[in-house]
Amino acid sequence: MWAVLFADTLRHALLAAGAMTLACLIGAPFGLLAASRDWARSPILGAAALGRTLPSIAVLALLVPLLGVGVPPAIVALTLLALPPIVINVDLAIRSTPAAALDVARGLGMSARQRFAGVIVPLAFPIAIAGVRTAGVEVIGSATLATFVGAGGLGDDIVRGLQTGDGTLLAIASAIVAAMALATEIRR
Repeated sequence: MWAVLFADTLRHALLAAGAMTLACLIGAPFGLLAASRDWARSPILGAAALGRTLPSIAVLALLVPLLGVGVPPAIVALTLLALPPIVINVDLAIRSTPAAALDVARGLGMSARQRFAGVIVPLAFPIAIAGVRTAGVEVIGSATLATFVGAGGLGDDIVRGLQTGDGTLLAIASAIVAAMALATEIRR
């Protein structure tokens, strides 16, 4: 049992890490675009808000005809789930940069790139990372649904525990998922 749990925990973590990596690579530029271009803000944040309303299991079901079963639909669905908090928080983080800090940077003769790298990014970072942490918690919890498309992970153990009435397996697998999600949210 422990070897299977270890392998499923590793697979669960890899699914979540893959989805989070893609979500950060996609979501941060869209959040930056939303913050820097007024014409883009409404459609991008609207799409992010819509993404928050879609049930993960429904997204998985819609992706199976397009991508088949296994890891691809799971990664795509988890990435889509992670995008909204990342996009929204990056937009908020950039727009929350104090005007006074930007005025001081301009007064010091900093170029737009220097202001972005030296003022905006450091001040925006904590808010943006909060979005990444929120997305991480959601992805780790929802990755259990990957079992329904054959992607494995701890969802396999949870479903097996439910089907066989094995409360111990169900409790251990659920506790591992909860611990992983809590570890993602811990502020260092």
